[in-house]
Amino acid sequence: MKPVPTAFAEQRLQQIEQARETVMQEGRSLTDTLVDAWFERSWIERSWRRCLAQGQRPEQHVAFDVIPAEAMRRTREASHSLVQAAKPVLDRLGRAIASTRYFAILTDAEGTVIDVGGPVDHSDRRAQAIARIGVDLSERSIGTSAISAALTELRPVWLHRGEHFFADTAVYSCAGAPLFGPDGHCVGMLDLTGIEAAERPELQHLVMQSARSIENALTLSRPHSLLVRLNWPGHLLGDEADGLVCLNADGWVTGANQMARQMIAQLVAGTAPLHCSELFAAPHELLFDTARRHGGGAPPPLELPLWSGLRLQALPLRPGQAAPLPRTPPPATADSLPLKDVEIALIRKAVDDARGNVMKAARALGISRATVYRKLGRQPPR
Repeated sequence: MKPVPTAFAEQRLQQIEQARETVMQEGRSLTDTLVDAWFERSWIERSWRRCLAQGQRPEQHVAFDVIPAEAMRRTREASHSLVQAAKPVLDRLGRAIASTRYFAILTDAEGTVIDVGGPVDHSDRRAQAIARIGVDLSERSIGTSAISAALTELRPVWLHRGEHFFADTAVYSCAGAPLFGPDGHCVGMLDLTGIEAAERPELQHLVMQSARSIENALTLSRPHSLLVRLNWPGHLLGDEADGLVCLNADGWVTGANQMARQMIAQLVAGTAPLHCSELFAAPHELLFDTARRHGGGAPPPLELPLWSGLRLQALPLRPGQAAPLPRTPPPATADSLPLKDVEIALIRKAVDDARGNVMKAARALGISRATVYRKLGRQPPR
């Protein structure tokens, strides 16, 4: 049964049609027409214009081609870990969207379908067209879609009906979110698609949450000797919102999820290998010792200073050491580093960065040279 259009739904479709006419037929910008609710959706116009620049036209037929067999073999091999990490999430998604006439699509970073989940109506050729492993759903193949937008903009998106570029794809409504690997680079995207379905922009939240679960699974699959769960003081530790940093036995970072990269500025994708001493203003041995002292059980969270002066809650766990159920952390205890130790660590780091030049370090810190010597317990030169 198709949903009965409401006045709002009809108005929304009219706005989309007005926007298409403005850009595709008149060649004007959407901001020229003052179309409501489009000022924050300029990425749609950018995608439409890229399609037009490539010679695509809205009325052209979309073939929904499958990539060649050899390319598919390479794609399967390259995407194996992503598919494995996503399977439990796709199963959960299937239950969440079972009654909505939406289904899930997983693609690689090129927009090729590598898995499908949820209630796909294979008797509907429009569903069958896109819900096949190996179908190329990139912008160059099917024009503007949540798949291409999420992979291009690297952000969650919602796309409804005529916001797609081609008339053939205007039956779809889609929520999409990019997926980032443990190295911080985009490895694919997760999409929820409905066909002539009621608009469900709230699915953007569901797809974001599900993407986070997949990213966490990818990070946890990295070989590591210690997993450090992170969050801001006062927040729960032990759930999907945690930052995750994986360390090898020597304290080098082997992987991190997007939440950790948002909390710690040094964790930028594409940078040289990082040691955890570059992230935390504390010796890395502290993290390993904390996890070791508590055997198979989870240690209590400790407050860990960053070089910026900010503090994070940290829960260091060895492989096989289960994270506790999410709980509100206790007030700061002896497991928090004393402020004096943090201060000294920051000063030592500034002196190291200045290659031993105390005057330069003092200027960077905004304190006197005498204070640097006093805090480090050294005598100034006479």
